[in-house]
Amino acid sequence: MRVFDRVLLFGSSILTAESFAAMTSSESLNYVSKPASDAASQNSSVKYPVELYPEIDAYEEGMLDVGDGHKLAYDVSGNPTGIPAVFLHGGPGGGVSPRSRRFFDPKKYKIVIFDQRGSGKSSPNASDDLEGSLVGNNTPELVADIDKLRRHLKIDKWGVVLGGSWGSTLALAYAQAYPNDMKALILRGVFLFGNDEVDYLFTNGGTYGQSPAAWESYCKYIEDSSDDWEREKKNLLGAYWERLNSGDLSVRNAAASAFVGYELSISKTYIDSAFIEECLATPSLLIPFAVMEVQYMRNNGFMHRGQLLENVDKISHLKVAICHGRADYVCQPQAAWRLYKALQKEGCKDVNLEIVAGAGHSDSEPGLVDAMVRASDKFAAELS
Repeated sequence: MRVFDRVLLFGSSILTAESFAAMTSSESLNYVSKPASDAASQNSSVKYPVELYPEIDAYEEGMLDVGDGHKLAYDVSGNPTGIPAVFLHGGPGGGVSPRSRRFFDPKKYKIVIFDQRGSGKSSPNASDDLEGSLVGNNTPELVADIDKLRRHLKIDKWGVVLGGSWGSTLALAYAQAYPNDMKALILRGVFLFGNDEVDYLFTNGGTYGQSPAAWESYCKYIEDSSDDWEREKKNLLGAYWERLNSGDLSVRNAAASAFVGYELSISKTYIDSAFIEECLATPSLLIPFAVMEVQYMRNNGFMHRGQLLENVDKISHLKVAICHGRADYVCQPQAAWRLYKALQKEGCKDVNLEIVAGAGHSDSEPGLVDAMVRASDKFAAELS
């Protein structure tokens, strides 16, 4: 986890990372549900055959100016003459970490990771320039950024594009826009931006069935901070957006904590409370995650309804591996199934769907790690 030791400026308010952490250590958890009390998280009897590759350092780092005032932080690792692969992080606004490199065999892949607009080490970060981070921040521009990065690195064609959660959405949108500039897709926790997917997660309480405390906490923050709950409960995303854009720094932080805390509390089979607290106490992670995700959800991912399923014919020539947790309560398995069936119908000859038992949404789930690394190993053998 990256922690930035810097002063954060919000209009006339000045906040250090340390004071933010002190302030949020108690307040930020007010609207985060407690994890289930299940000691099974200590069970080590289940061993998956494949784990992440060892940690590696980047041999190239840079900041790519993509326009609209944005500079994207990227790095390259692995084999300089290997199969080009790019990792697309989730969120939107989630950012990458050195761990993102480890889904690929560094002896066989040239591994590219980068932070999307407004997040991570890219400039501006939403935590210190909210207005600037939102300029030109939409799916078509993010798709174009991937192409700009490919050309900047003088890569003729991506061997593999790997994306999880929102990253799977972006990977599909990119593949459909540039179908001849890549060979294979690895998708984890598929999200197609169907209305039912957005409503299930953020609007109509679909997650209440599995995580009632988490859903109630998500709603309770808006209710407790609302002057008109009857109106705002019909538009929870709009209510969160209003608070995330408040002129009051404490309101922005509280809204971000409640929103991100809700999603993190349903993302893993076994919840790591320490990880949630660390994320909520790190402004450069917390603010982009909340702001970008709410913005994209409010705008249907800046795509027309059904776009990603309508255009699967454009990517039917690609190799596609889909990995999805059976217990994914953020992105339901039905989205992965819809994509899989649509690709089959379009004649995709190399598409595989692996539903992983005992796995939730996060790419830290051992079963999903196993499935994703096996997929990248398979493509490495086929594309060499």
